[in-house]
Amino acid sequence: MFIGEYEHALDSKKRMIVPVKFREGLGSKFILTKGLDGCLYAYTLNEWENLELKLKTLPLTNKNARAFVRFFFSGANELEMDKQSRIVIPQNLLDYAVIKKEVVSIGVSSRVEIWSKEKWKQYNDSNIDFDELAEQMSKLGI
Repeated sequence: MFIGEYEHALDSKKRMIVPVKFREGLGSKFILTKGLDGCLYAYTLNEWENLELKLKTLPLTNKNARAFVRFFFSGANELEMDKQSRIVIPQNLLDYAVIKKEVVSIGVSSRVEIWSKEKWKQYNDSNIDFDELAEQMSKLGI
C-alpha cells in the first residue's frame, strides 16, 4: 500500500528520485502512464497486469471503453530505477503532466501519483468540499 506525500525536483537530465517509502513497493521495474486529473500513475508490474486484465474485458464496440484503454496504454512505459533510485520520466509524460522541475509524489493505495508541484497545489486549492465528498462516498459504502 502506498501512502504519503513527498516533494522533490527533477535533475538536469530529467531524472526523479523515487521516494524511499515507495521504492520497495514499486520494485526496480514498474509502469508509468498518464493518469487522470493531469498527473501520472505508477503501478507495480503486478498491479498493472491486474488493471490490464480488467481493461481487456471492456467491449471493443464501446467508444468510451476504446478511448479509455487507448489513454492508459498509449502513455504507458516500463521504467527501471537506476542504482541511485532515479527514473527518467519520458518527455511525452512530462509534457502531459506539465512537469518542469518541481514534483510531488503521493501514495494512493495501489498506485503512486506524480504531479507537477504547481498542479498539485491547484488541485488542493480548488475548494473541494470534503464534507460533501465524504457524504458521496458513504453512498458508495465507504
